[in-house]
Amino acid sequence: MIIRVVLALALSAPPVLIPAAPASAAPQPRPCPVAVPARTTCGFLTVPERRDAPGRTIRVGYALHRSAARDRRPDPVVYMSGGPGSASLQLTGFLAQMFPDRDVVTVEQRGGRYSEPVLSCPETAAALLGQLRTPRDDVAAAAVRCRDRLREQGVDLRGYTTREIAADVVALRRELGYPSWNLFGVSYSTRVMALAAATDPDGTRSLVLDSYLPQSVAWYDDAARNLTDTIARLGAADAYAAMVARLNASPARVPTTDPLLGRAFTARMSGDDVSAVLFEGLAEADVAAVAPQLVRALATGHDELLRPLADAVGEGLVSHEFGLYHAVQCQDELPFNTGRSPLFTHRADQAVCDAWGLPRSPPEQGVPRAPAFVLGGRYDPTTPVRTSRPAAAALPGARFVEVPHASHAVFLSSACARREIAGFVADPAGRTAAPCLDPPITPGELRVTAAPYEISRAPWLAAPFAVFALTALAQLVVAGLRGRAFAAFGGLCGVAFAGLTGQAVWGLAARNETALAVGVPAVVGPCTWIAVAAVALTAVGAALRWRRWPGWAATAVGGGFLVWWLVWFL
Repeated sequence: MIIRVVLALALSAPPVLIPAAPASAAPQPRPCPVAVPARTTCGFLTVPERRDAPGRTIRVGYALHRSAARDRRPDPVVYMSGGPGSASLQLTGFLAQMFPDRDVVTVEQRGGRYSEPVLSCPETAAALLGQLRTPRDDVAAAAVRCRDRLREQGVDLRGYTTREIAADVVALRRELGYPSWNLFGVSYSTRVMALAAATDPDGTRSLVLDSYLPQSVAWYDDAARNLTDTIARLGAADAYAAMVARLNASPARVPTTDPLLGRAFTARMSGDDVSAVLFEGLAEADVAAVAPQLVRALATGHDELLRPLADAVGEGLVSHEFGLYHAVQCQDELPFNTGRSPLFTHRADQAVCDAWGLPRSPPEQGVPRAPAFVLGGRYDPTTPVRTSRPAAAALPGARFVEVPHASHAVFLSSACARREIAGFVADPAGRTAAPCLDPPITPGELRVTAAPYEISRAPWLAAPFAVFALTALAQLVVAGLRGRAFAAFGGLCGVAFAGLTGQAVWGLAARNETALAVGVPAVVGPCTWIAVAAVALTAVGAALRWRRWPGWAATAVGGGFLVWWLVWFL
């Protein structure tokens, strides 16, 4: 529910050794590894693994979509995802729709999923999930195994830094032959794109920074404050404190699945563990919208709602290439922090960095000159407006917009933000950003239940509801045709209940699918009386006039459904 990714084979496949090639080699075409729109080609750019020590080369993946518009603009938009370690190519079609009159280039980070080599690190990913086991896995030992394996394959982790990734972006522009282009970064890649713009001022027409992570921010030091600030902004501070205290005093045992091994296990989740998962989950706007009701439910003992959170940890393990993530964090981020984050995910990063012993990168000093458009989500705990707004003010000529009801990676959830970004790129010097007033992704009042989430994982669990609805429909038709009023009205009530419940749940899913991990619309509770009436009328009809087995069978189906509905579903 929290992280939407597809498990790449790269997590289990070893990185590929790339034969030496000249650093100036032209981009190399290849089949696109993901679905892309027509007029898109994919390729590799060959670059030095370390520009300060040329020798070994690696390949950076990219996709180029050429606009078919008659008024096609000469300067494309080049996009990179965040992370570090997130893939970019899968968003080519989405971005092509945002910028129909421009070419779109999506560029991977070196070491990422669609570059070569792929710096996967399943050892540390598994150990991170193992932080929810008892006893907890040894992250440092896993980190050493990953580091040694990558070294044996010839990987020099010192080559995987923000400075080198930004240099790849500049090199790609030159190789593709564009005189200038528009840089678009989100989250971590805002650092990359800001540095690329500063390094290549003549080649940068404009700069879009969504969920800006400035170089000056100590991300690990700020994490705990950013989380509590966001929870307070959502109006759930007291419930959050109660939830953490309750689960720290008595950790919950939660069934979940290891996505790397495909094995079920029982996670042990304390309040601090749940805080770490929430820190990651609140980066999505639909999760932030439902967080107040989730936290309040957890504070009052609804531990069954922890299953989606535990599963989300596993899903997050396949959302990044962790070898690349650790290489960047250990050189560019963690050394510039002074304290230790209380979140177990961040403590695991510290353990990896201690084990890897990589050198600290020198701070970047360049300031981009290109016009910049900076966006921040009001409920973003990862790159909050508290830090991104003043950082944007320090950029020459930058404009900042705070987007209500949004969280991290604003452009993915806000249609208004996408329009404003496209408008800025069309006229970087003259356009004034308008306030974004997207409707909130509100779920409304929920009746807390874990049943919808369980059904989403195993649809057969909804069989009692389907059987009841079909039985009611058949009863309505048959009894109506035969003039059996009680039975017909019983069938009508059953159909009405199924229709109203289905409509309410479907409407909630359309507004905010994540809310179904917390419960169902509150109106579903009172609708239960319609189902009770359906069963009662069916039983009366069977007793008075419909004394054959179909009447009693329909009554038995209804009674069994009510037991399932009241005992398990609600």
